[in-house]
Amino acid sequence: MNAPQAITVTLNPAIDQLVTLDALLPGQVQRALGSVQAPGGKGINVAAALAGLGVSTAALGVLGSDNAGMFEALFAQRGIADACLRVPGQTRTNIKLVADGGRQTTDINLPGLMLVEAHLHAVMAALARYLRPGLAVVLSGSLPAGLPADSWARLQAQAVAAGADVLLDTSEAPLAAALATAPHAAMPWAIKPNREELQAATGQRLDGRDALLAAARRLLERGLGLAVVSMGEEGALFATLQGAVIARPPQRARGSSVGAGDAMVAGMVAARLRGLDLADTARLSTASALAWLQAAPAREVDANRVQALAASVLLEPCQWP
Repeated sequence: MNAPQAITVTLNPAIDQLVTLDALLPGQVQRALGSVQAPGGKGINVAAALAGLGVSTAALGVLGSDNAGMFEALFAQRGIADACLRVPGQTRTNIKLVADGGRQTTDINLPGLMLVEAHLHAVMAALARYLRPGLAVVLSGSLPAGLPADSWARLQAQAVAAGADVLLDTSEAPLAAALATAPHAAMPWAIKPNREELQAATGQRLDGRDALLAAARRLLERGLGLAVVSMGEEGALFATLQGAVIARPPQRARGSSVGAGDAMVAGMVAARLRGLDLADTARLSTASALAWLQAAPAREVDANRVQALAASVLLEPCQWP
């Protein structure tokens, strides 16, 4: 495989077990309608979606050697370069309880592998072999036990210093650490938190649209290139220093939303590699998420379907407060 256009980094991958219920009734015995397992973790999902969009992709991360087979099969099937490290033990399982026709998802995330500083150094060494100017680097997901909160910040600094375009998609202390400690030159190219995650990372209340726009503007002025904020059924805010839009799909897709945000990240990366403007980036990213939802439970994105859906994405221009 030639040098990839993008590499995803997943430090806390998971095997997702989706259990479908009529309704979630705590404290009661319930019969599931069905159950499927799939390799997951945010960066793994992004890699799968990127492959569907025609972007040559490598997946880097840490997998438990005892149950790596499901991930290896995905990589082989989708043409993803397997750059993942193997460590003794099992990759964790995340249980997704999907109820009410996909309108309600309850996550039960089990503990992951216990990693230490040496594992982070090994990931950084592996990443260094791929880094070059213009490479899209997606740092995605939570951190496993044993790694410090600044782990993503360190990987971000490494990739940015090499001229790569870094998209950071994490939350809580790791997101706050990566944004708070980065000087202008070391900020990621893009982030994609939801409203609550951005509020927690900035320590500011972001109840209204103006507050959300103001928070995005402050990050953009510090060197961020693109701020995308998921707002649930309200759509997603896409903002650069040149302007901002809110993108909404033409209709709500039924079914589990697991992985749809990761497909949106893949759309952001594909748009960056194609040199698209803000409006077309919003269309492609939103269409990628919608295509992922419509394909569930296949967990894939079809490039032709995305192109058809992109034309129907609704865009609302925003005025800076």
